Amino acid sequence: MPKKRKSRGRSKGSKGRADKVQCALCGQIVPRDKAKKVTRFVSLVGRTLAKELRAKGAQIASTKVSKYYCVSCAVHRRVVKVRAKAERGRRR
Repeated sequence: MPKKRKSRGRSKGSKGRADKVQCALCGQIVPRDKAKKVTRFVSLVGRTLAKELRAKGAQIASTKVSKYYCVSCAVHRRVVKVRAKAERGRRR
């Protein structure tokens, strides 16, 4: 069977087996090096309350939340875009 990609869609190189993670949307088990990771800072306080607190001079903490998506969910959520055929070989 022909290979579609040199890396087979993964970034592990010659490391052997990679640990598995669960997709945040569909729950599919995916190798960590193949999954798409999205990290965001999330505030612990609601927007309206945070605005009032900032006006009074308070500092508001935020936490870092990381989510892993399988390739199909990442494309569906537009985390990763489908590139044109001419652009597919190039790295960004």
